[in-house]
Amino acid sequence: MIRFSKVFKAFTKDSLALKDISFRIARGEFVFFTGHSGAGKSTVLRLIYADEPPTSGTVWVLGSHMHEVSRREIAGLRRRMGIVFQDFRLLEERTAEENVAFALEVTGARHNAISPKVMRVLTQVGLAAKAHAYPRELSGGEQQRVAIARALVNDPVVIIADEPTGNLDERATRGVVQLLRDINAMGTAVIMATHDLSIVRPTSYRTVELQDGAIVFDSGEGQVPMTSGA
Repeated sequence: MIRFSKVFKAFTKDSLALKDISFRIARGEFVFFTGHSGAGKSTVLRLIYADEPPTSGTVWVLGSHMHEVSRREIAGLRRRMGIVFQDFRLLEERTAEENVAFALEVTGARHNAISPKVMRVLTQVGLAAKAHAYPRELSGGEQQRVAIARALVNDPVVIIADEPTGNLDERATRGVVQLLRDINAMGTAVIMATHDLSIVRPTSYRTVELQDGAIVFDSGEGQVPMTSGA
């Protein structure tokens, strides 16, 4: 489903954000990317959803070579992904229902198909009763659940979650992680970046640890020696 082969990413001439990164992620897999701030977790995710190109190496995502895709193809590719961010990114002037519906509207979905799909995913994340609430009327955990519903509404192959619990308290964190586990159990792949090892340790999911832009451990592949640049 996703493959990185010898990927390097440089944002400046003298600094490498990623160093010789190689891994594969299968359909339906749940993978944590861990590491301290600046380790390269978010950069890996941005390369997956084509927000950044690799400086060198090969990135394959859902059958597409990311060096060769056009802007139109990137838009189509992203419709097969659900992306969740730490800061929710909800539209403040829209209700929960309207925020989720917007993700369908921009794809040109039929008007009469939107409402049933929106209520289905809001029910799935436990927020059907708050469909008409505005973001300011929701807790942080509820706002993140709306963001997850928005990511789910186009029936993605994979959910990409970049520090989705970073702004949440412990209780809300547990709820969001359990929701992502439930989504994965239904067959959707989940790729989650987090620095919070208390989330990772109780699970048996694959963990890929990054340090200074290099993979230093992958529980799916065994321990990976550090590169000379790490």
